[in-house]
Amino acid sequence: MHLLEHPLATLDGRPSSLGETEARVLLVVNVASRCGLTPQYEGLEALHRRYAARGFTVVGVPCNQFGGQEPGTAEEIVTFCSTTYGVTFPLFEKVEVNGPGRHPLYAELVEVPDAEGYAGDIRWNFEKFLVRAGGGVERFAPTVTPEDPGLVQAIEDALG
Repeated sequence: MHLLEHPLATLDGRPSSLGETEARVLLVVNVASRCGLTPQYEGLEALHRRYAARGFTVVGVPCNQFGGQEPGTAEEIVTFCSTTYGVTFPLFEKVEVNGPGRHPLYAELVEVPDAEGYAGDIRWNFEKFLVRAGGGVERFAPTVTPEDPGLVQAIEDALG
């Protein structure tokens, strides 16, 4: 199964997949509402708005595996993201990104090394994966902000 075809319900429970976003380039991010990195939502939304017309979207995948920092219900997550950060990019179901219950999407993503050569378990909230529709994935550490020149350049390069 191709990475973009793995079933992943939307936050409102509708069956879906990343392939349904219709974007050519995705930035898949495991997100959390109560993390020191949560302010990255603002930069992620800015990236989404800046590049959406060119075939790009940010995809938020909530996860509660890191310090219990995403305990909310789907409705609470949507409300928090929209009212606090004005998030308009798609949010999918809360999943596990590590361990025996790891979602199949993340089972593939964790095999991709980042620029420093790290592959394996997700390290923390806001780890980022730049996914091209035609194949190819780049991984970015949680501390790489949405404004990071290397991430922005990778998005620009992926969009052509």
